[in-house]
Amino acid sequence: MAASRTSAPTAADIAARTASRRINFAKIPEPMQAPNLLALQTESFDWLVGNSTWRQRVNAANAERPDSLPSTSGLEEIFDEISPIEDFGETMALSFHDHRFEDPKYTAEECQEKDLTYSAPLYVVADFENFQTGEIKSQTVFMGDFPLMTDKGTFIVNGSERVVVSQLVRSPGVYFERATEKATDKYVYNAKFIPSRGAWLEFEIDKNDHVAVRVDRKRKQDITVFLLALGMDEAEIREEFKAYPALTSVLDEDRKVTTQDEALLDIYKKIRPGEPPSVEAGRTLLENFYFNPKRYDLAKVGRYKINKKLGLAADLADSVLRIEDITAAIKYLLALHAGEESVEGVRDGEIVEVAVEFDDIDHLGNRRIRAVGELIQSQVRTGMSRMERQVRERMTTQDVEAITPNTLINIRPVTAAIKEFFGTSQLSQFMDQNNPLAGMTHKRRLSALGPGGLSRERASMDVRDVHTSHYGRMCPIESPEGPNIGLIGSLATFARINPFGFVETPYRVVRDGEITDETLYLTADDEDRHVIAQANVELTEDSHHFVEDRVLCRVTGGEPALVAAAEVDLMDVSPRQMVSVGTSLIPFLEHDDANRALMGANMQRQAVPLIRPDAPLVGTGMERRTAVDAGDVLVATKPGVVTEVCADFVRVANDDGSETVYKVAKFRRSNQGNCYNQLVVANEGEHVEAGSVLADGPATEGGDLALGQNLLVAFMTWEGLNYEDAIIISQRVVAEDLLTSIHIEEHEVDARDTKLGAEEITRDIPNVSEETLANLDERGIVRIGAEVRSGDILVGKVTPKGETELTSEERLLRAIFGEKAREVRDTSLRVPHGEYGIVTGVREFDASSEDAELPAGVNRMVRVYIAQRRKITVGDKLSGRHGNKGVISKINPVEDMPFLADGTPVDVILNPLGVPSRMNVGQVLELHLGWVASRGWDASAARKAGEEWALRLPENGVSAEPRTPVATPVFDGVRGDELMGLLSSALPNPEGLDLVQPDGKARLFDGRSGEPFPYPISVGYMYILKLHHLVDDKIHARSTGPYSMITQQPLGGKAQFGGQRFGEMEVWAMEAYGAAHALQELLTVKSDDVNGRVKVYEAIVKGQDIPEPGIPESFKVLMKEMQSLCLNVEALDHEGNVIGLDDADDDGRRASEELGFDLGRRPGGVLLSTVDEI
Repeated sequence: MAASRTSAPTAADIAARTASRRINFAKIPEPMQAPNLLALQTESFDWLVGNSTWRQRVNAANAERPDSLPSTSGLEEIFDEISPIEDFGETMALSFHDHRFEDPKYTAEECQEKDLTYSAPLYVVADFENFQTGEIKSQTVFMGDFPLMTDKGTFIVNGSERVVVSQLVRSPGVYFERATEKATDKYVYNAKFIPSRGAWLEFEIDKNDHVAVRVDRKRKQDITVFLLALGMDEAEIREEFKAYPALTSVLDEDRKVTTQDEALLDIYKKIRPGEPPSVEAGRTLLENFYFNPKRYDLAKVGRYKINKKLGLAADLADSVLRIEDITAAIKYLLALHAGEESVEGVRDGEIVEVAVEFDDIDHLGNRRIRAVGELIQSQVRTGMSRMERQVRERMTTQDVEAITPNTLINIRPVTAAIKEFFGTSQLSQFMDQNNPLAGMTHKRRLSALGPGGLSRERASMDVRDVHTSHYGRMCPIESPEGPNIGLIGSLATFARINPFGFVETPYRVVRDGEITDETLYLTADDEDRHVIAQANVELTEDSHHFVEDRVLCRVTGGEPALVAAAEVDLMDVSPRQMVSVGTSLIPFLEHDDANRALMGANMQRQAVPLIRPDAPLVGTGMERRTAVDAGDVLVATKPGVVTEVCADFVRVANDDGSETVYKVAKFRRSNQGNCYNQLVVANEGEHVEAGSVLADGPATEGGDLALGQNLLVAFMTWEGLNYEDAIIISQRVVAEDLLTSIHIEEHEVDARDTKLGAEEITRDIPNVSEETLANLDERGIVRIGAEVRSGDILVGKVTPKGETELTSEERLLRAIFGEKAREVRDTSLRVPHGEYGIVTGVREFDASSEDAELPAGVNRMVRVYIAQRRKITVGDKLSGRHGNKGVISKINPVEDMPFLADGTPVDVILNPLGVPSRMNVGQVLELHLGWVASRGWDASAARKAGEEWALRLPENGVSAEPRTPVATPVFDGVRGDELMGLLSSALPNPEGLDLVQPDGKARLFDGRSGEPFPYPISVGYMYILKLHHLVDDKIHARSTGPYSMITQQPLGGKAQFGGQRFGEMEVWAMEAYGAAHALQELLTVKSDDVNGRVKVYEAIVKGQDIPEPGIPESFKVLMKEMQSLCLNVEALDHEGNVIGLDDADDDGRRASEELGFDLGRRPGGVLLSTVDEI
């Protein structure tokens, strides 16, 4: 009967169920693997620090194609830029070279434990040269501790793991735009030089065909004035622009400015009005704006873009503007205005015609990625430029004879800039460690926000929208649902970043209609010139030729068109190339509406790791790759034999004679409070290859990503309890801990030095019963294994009270007992309201120990870890992978759940109305394929009979045993006829019953009556995730608690132990019912009538009648507000007498003194023992 369900897998089963056993239904062979999914982070940081990994990569790439990668690291660039630092008289200079890193003081794990930053000391050789004496002093200078990236692409800053998100920004270069002037409907043409650092330069042709220039975004000026100021004379201007009378005609008019000096004065007056103009000042101004490398920097990428756009051949090292760039840009703009199709230019040393076209700023050819290395580099550059100023000042103030590099250099600005970036930058974020996929997606995130980027308030629809150039580069689906939609995206699976920061995607090369296995990475603007076929175009059996004569392709501008096969020159490498890692984990994505797919991709990241991970029966083939690349699965780095297996390490004797010990993480707390635990799956004596899985991480099974559970799902209504997406689950799911997760909370307390004396961690706490102290050891710290609830003491701590005038009796006590009688107050660490669990760990830090690095003034710090085992419960949020989310409304006894003909009860009941309007049909197809995978199938008879669907099955997929995991890759998975065929060839159960019909529906029986339901119902296995939105974190109630200082109303929110807000609309409802007394009570004694609420509490405790309400504090606040506006407002009673309004503090204090307790303190802090005396 129900026992026919397979039992929980053993360790041997888990080891056997690896990704290699997953049957893949893909039809299209891929010529290449997806690149390393963390390369976006690791390669960028390797370039910054210039380590050996980066050197090897550069040497390999440049050996294949010279100058394909830059051979200068990020830090080398900065030291070269800043060197030499000369004094104001140019008599001495300081230069830097040969930086190096020493080994980090602590490992990454130790830094996490001790709240330190994982970093290595950076040293650089500094040379001080005195030009007058020719003397050179050389020293190795310590430049501070430089944060290092871990192998997982993260940084550990003050003990917490952080990720630096890559930024998507407008690339430096030259841009041409056309806008329509609203008043006249005429076109206005615009050209802009946008540098990486420095002033903008803009040219404009207005509605009257007048060419103007705007220097540093100031007032418009005539273009000829600017050209004269640059040193061109009238004859040169006429010769250069003879083809464009719109510009040369200006020279024929009567003009005030005819010489370079006059032009410089004119420009200076307009840019610096109010300052005395001079020719030299004008020349210096222009020089600093556009021709001084210290003030203006196009960066290599800006120079590359200008060369490409204008057809120039300038060296990439030319980081400032040249007159040739300016004249070429003006010509290009005039050609646009004249409607010309091309201008003459140079490419690869040859004269070519350069196409004249407008720029689309949202095109990915014009937006680039600033990855982690570049972001840190720009921060270091800022720090170094601050240091440069200080060095110059010290050169002038110090004695020349005594100067050494060490005396000149102050590293504080550099270390402060780095610290500021990691601590406060919008792009340095607390890592999302909810599950391996969440961390992976966080590292591959692209953000248009942040310094130098957009702000969400100003971002238009155009910026947020999906663009044709995103294809294969940025996922069109994965993006947040809120105000950041479209501004934060995710890198596509096969995409990579080129040295200039542009996103590239790979294509297969097609020559004369023949598809080769050669791949080519292209940027978005290079791709525009090609005709590209999609990956799922029909091919001949040899996979190298198109079947059809005309192929559906993507042509210029991303538009689809039917093209002759011979004209195709590129083809996609994979059908999943357009989507991100998270989206590629959704099976049958092609059958889901994009809105729901977005929710599905986002909700997978919210899945909580379960204590019994279960890899999906229906996957997409990306599960193993994602889990391994995320770094949470322990993999062997070298081939060898496992010699020792322990809970917290695995020892492997490598084939090369060396030995490696792999550490296994046990029950750590993740950033999101989940349990980070690794479980060894390798066996002693087993031979492992490089890349073999040694230990599973959180939410992985056998090396595959396992975010949820395969549960038997039925689409049907049940007593109306699954109305509005509510979900009904079986008690079996709770009893067998299928959706149980462990959550670990960290609580910290420190003992500091105060003005009145040192705080003390102790068991000796005043006014606390022995029963309350039962779980504390002699030091006053809770014992490991103790079960604690809210209000329980975790660490006993006392703080000295302010000394008061002692009575003679107290002085006698003090004389007899000494310090013991000293007045202290209880400031112990207690379990916060609503929390519970078992103490799993205690960590102590003492300032007296050598390796403890505590903040100043802290003598001792204690951390307590409390673990909760949270079973699934009513109110928890579940979801599938298709955006099909809901909240549990009822947990039914197993015997009440609908069951199949063999007695197997279903685990989950979903509402069928959740499918049609949401258009996420992928969940239904997953359900059917899940049933086939759970039962196994045999399609050999259909294959022999020559049925087309069976012939398309992979060789290892003609038949399969029960519970065989399958993969249906996105856009290349199981087709409709294959699914129907597989359902009809599913294996019967042990009794020989076909429980589900070939159409995927089954006859279900009512668990309560045993009667069959009148119609067949869709039943199958679906992958269900338990999301982080847990009811235990949200449910909250309060009777008394803290109040706002000003209004004296209860605070809001669970974190503040606040009350429920009875708002404006709720008041209207009470008014509508005429419930005047209830309403008065809500607005006074239950809220901000300070005196009244204390008296009500007293009345309840004493069993008396509730007294009349008084005046609410908010009314007093209103009166004070009006009095502050010079309005004399008084409150009068029925007889017209003035009512005295005391201060709330006085009311509360008086009431507290009368009654002997304070209502405004939190639970755990309220001394309610005094209530008995009332």
